[in-house]
Amino acid sequence: MLALARDSLPAASALPGELIYQPKWDGYRALLFTACPAPGAVRLQTRRGNLIQDRFPDLRGAAADLPECWVLDGELVVWAGGSMSFEALQRRAAAGGRAAARFAETMPAHFVVFDVLQADGQQLLQQPYSDRHTRLETLFAEHHLAAPWTLCPQTTDLTVAQEWLNTWTEVPAIEGLVIRGSRQRYQPGARTMIKVRRRNTTEVIIGGVTGSLGSPQALVLGRLDQAGVLRAVGRSTPIAGAAARQLAGELTPTGTTHPWEGIRFRASWGSRTPLHVVLVEPNLVAEVVADTAQDRGVWRHPVRFARLRLDVTVGDVPTFGA
Repeated sequence: MLALARDSLPAASALPGELIYQPKWDGYRALLFTACPAPGAVRLQTRRGNLIQDRFPDLRGAAADLPECWVLDGELVVWAGGSMSFEALQRRAAAGGRAAARFAETMPAHFVVFDVLQADGQQLLQQPYSDRHTRLETLFAEHHLAAPWTLCPQTTDLTVAQEWLNTWTEVPAIEGLVIRGSRQRYQPGARTMIKVRRRNTTEVIIGGVTGSLGSPQALVLGRLDQAGVLRAVGRSTPIAGAAARQLAGELTPTGTTHPWEGIRFRASWGSRTPLHVVLVEPNLVAEVVADTAQDRGVWRHPVRFARLRLDVTVGDVPTFGA
């Protein structure tokens, strides 16, 4: 069951029943299948259907505390260096064998549970979310579950939800809210929940475009690091109309050298599809609206172009990683 992105919190009537707000975790969505019927047959399945329980032996071992024949829906997150880290999660998801065991010691995984699809072998898809969540509360209480298992916090108070959106998103790996209806059934594959990411306005340097100088389609963006080197930080969503025409009138072809000369760009985060980029003189500043999901200073999702800042120089742009 997936979520539809919105720019703002929905009206109270947007979903069946009372609106329930939960933090949106920046991890890996996964289903956990407890042993059923064979003891020890724990499975951890990603949204794409890949089985990754061997990559997370700490979770597989801790699943002995869970009853048989349950299916839990939640988010995988990993702690490293005292905070949640998406980079560490990626490393763990790619490691097997001895490396997986070593990472389990140094970068422990946690499973944040927010829904249940099956309990004691009974399918719960048609039950309203409020009933399914009651089963989760009972599970955690009766089995005294603690780390690495976490019951996702939630509230029905709009004021509290707005506070979470403003303050909790300052914490790494929390990027917004997911909203459900208390009477919602579970619909696999359907975008029937709502997600709202916190977005911030900031400045970046235009280092390249897709399309052409005369008809730019999207921006490739950068920031200067402490040594003054332009580092790529992301790309924009498609631009068109008046914004594209204004940009076409301001963009300058790159000179004899460009800090990104020879760099290969990809179409999206984690993609291997090459992206053709036309490099431009990095002397223009753009104001963009971006969410909080970053990995080592790079936005994982495309940012939204807001406007050119012809009144700002590249030296006024926040430094790389800031």
